[in-house]
Formats: sequence, structure tokens, C-alpha cells
Amino acid sequence: MKQIHFLAVAGISMAAWLTGCADFTVAPPAAIPDALKVPDGQTLTLKTQASGVQIYQCRAAKDDATRFEWALKAPEASLTDDMGNAVGKHYAGPSWEAIDGSKVVGEVKARDQGPDPAAIPWLLLAAKSNSGSGIFSSVRYVQRLYTVAGKAPAEGCDAGHVDAEVRVAYKAAYYFYSAAPGP
Repeated sequence: MKQIHFLAVAGISMAAWLTGCADFTVAPPAAIPDALKVPDGQTLTLKTQASGVQIYQCRAAKDDATRFEWALKAPEASLTDDMGNAVGKHYAGPSWEAIDGSKVVGEVKARDQGPDPAAIPWLLLAAKSNSGSGIFSSVRYVQRLYTVAGKAPAEGCDAGHVDAEVRVAYKAAYYFYSAAPGP
């Protein structure tokens, strides 16, 4: 498989910029778009910060085999808490796996472009499946907020680069919700 290493002139400084740029607050923002709000009866159980890459692969467009585009293959990120302690990892599925072995796999229910046009969108995901008996075993919803960077390149995907991959740095906050305990 062909591999493209994407290093723009500002690529090295981008990593430094990403480390200090995202604003991670303790709770979801008050002005969260309605489409990204979790249903009533959910309680915030964990907030993590993700730092990693969005992996894109050059493919023929689904609607036109003569046109080529970067398609998301998978995320690859480490998850930490507000103190910087490792919580787990985020990867294809999309899946989130805690260091305790529990896992949640989600499916996108809603998206919003978010405030930064240069960043990947904000998302609301619902759990498709859960496994294990730890922190992610009861998660029902996941929000991806406060995204920084991560968008696919605008160029470099053509017939000569089919199956090539690029890894684009990104950061985000992930909020995990479980059903609120009954009365």
C-alpha cells in the first residue's frame, strides 16, 4: 500500500500549536447545538481529551469512479483525563476502549460543523454496542466537541495515489453519557 507522508511547511509547528490550542472545559458548553444534545435521562459519566490522528485513504468517489477523494479510514488517538492520566484509546468503529478493558462502539446520529471551519465536525454518537464491565460498559451516548484540525487534505488524492494514506493530527474532547440512575 502506498503511503504519503504529509508534511506541509507548517507541519512541524502544527504539532506545537495543537498541544496548547484546544479549550477543554469541565462540562459540555451551554451553547451546544440542539442536534448534539443527548436525550433526557442521561448523565455525564466521563470527559476525555483525545490527541491523535484522523487517517484518510485516497479512494475513487462512490458516485463517480473517475473522481478521487480522501475518505476517513479510522481515527487513532489516546484518551486522557483532565489531569493528563491515560484513560484509553479511540480507533476504528468508531470505538473507545478504556484501560480497564471496557469498550463502546458508536454510530453517528448528528453532526455540526462547529465553530472552527478548519476542524473536523462536532458529533453526537449513540452506542451500537458495549463490552466489558468498566467505565465504557454503560455508555449510551458520546459527544465529540472542541475539535481542532483533523480535516482531510484538499489535494494529493488522484488516480496515481489510490490507496495512499495520510495521517492528519487532531484534538477533541469526548463526553460519555450513561442512563441516569433511577429514583
